[in-house]
Amino acid sequence: MKISIVTISYNQAKFLERAIRSVLEQDYEDLEYIIVDPGSTDGSLDIINRYQHRLAQMLIEPDCGPPDGLNKGFALATGEILAYINADDALLPQAVSSAIRWFKHHPSVDVVVGHGYIVDDTGKIIRRFRSAPFAAWRFAYGAGTVIQQSTFFRRSAFLAAGGFNVANKTSWDAELYLKMGLNGARIQMVNDYWSIFTLHPHSISGSQQLVTESQNNHRRYFRMVMGREPQRIDSLWRQIARIQRWLLDPIGIKHRLSDKLFGPPPLNLF
Repeated sequence: MKISIVTISYNQAKFLERAIRSVLEQDYEDLEYIIVDPGSTDGSLDIINRYQHRLAQMLIEPDCGPPDGLNKGFALATGEILAYINADDALLPQAVSSAIRWFKHHPSVDVVVGHGYIVDDTGKIIRRFRSAPFAAWRFAYGAGTVIQQSTFFRRSAFLAAGGFNVANKTSWDAELYLKMGLNGARIQMVNDYWSIFTLHPHSISGSQQLVTESQNNHRRYFRMVMGREPQRIDSLWRQIARIQRWLLDPIGIKHRLSDKLFGPPPLNLF
C-alpha cells in the first residue's frame, strides 16, 4: 500500500531538515515524498536540494498560499494513502507503518487520526495533544479538534472532498477534515502518538495572525454542520460538547493530569 506525503515549505529553514528526516527515516518502504516550496529565501532551497535524490517530486514555483501548494503537491502524488506535514513539524518514528497497518486491517476506514506532541521552537515538549473522535456536531462547537500532522487519509476521501479550499488562509486542514466527514468518510481515531506540532512566534497558531478570519471560518464551519447561525443556547451546547469530548477519552484525562503533575514524557525524534 503506497503512501504519498507532502510537505509545504516556505522560509522555515530552522525546522525544515527535521521535517524531511522525519519522513525519509520512516520504517516503511512504499513511500513517496513530495516537497512544495513557492520560493523560500532563507536557505530552505539549499536544504531541499541536498535531499533531492531521495524525493519523489520537488515543486519549486509560486502558489497562492499553503492550501494551493498542498493541492499542487497532491496532484503529483500517486499513493493510495495521503498525508502532509508542514516544514516546521515532524512525524515520529514508525508513524507511517502504524497508520498503514490500520488501513490494511480496517479496509472500510477512510481516515485515521492519531495524537501528537506540541513543542516549542527549541523542540521542548509543551504538552501532549489528544485528537478527538469525529462527530460533526462536536466539531461545530469547537470540540472536535485533531492534530493534522497525525492524520492520514485515502486518496478517494480527499478527492471526494474537493481538496483544500484555496480561499481558506487559517484552517484549511480543519475544513478538509470536516468536508471528508460530512461526505461520509469513515474516520477512526487511533490511540497512538504519531507527530509533533511546533508552536512558535512566526506560525499562524503561535502568532495569532488572522484572528478575525479564523473566527469567520469557524462560524462558517458551524453553518456547514448546523445549517444556521449560532444562537445564545449554543453556548450551553458548546460546554456539553467539550464535556462529552473528554468523557469519551478517559486516557486523555489521565495524560493531562499526568502532564500537569509530572510533566510530559521525554521525546526522541531520531
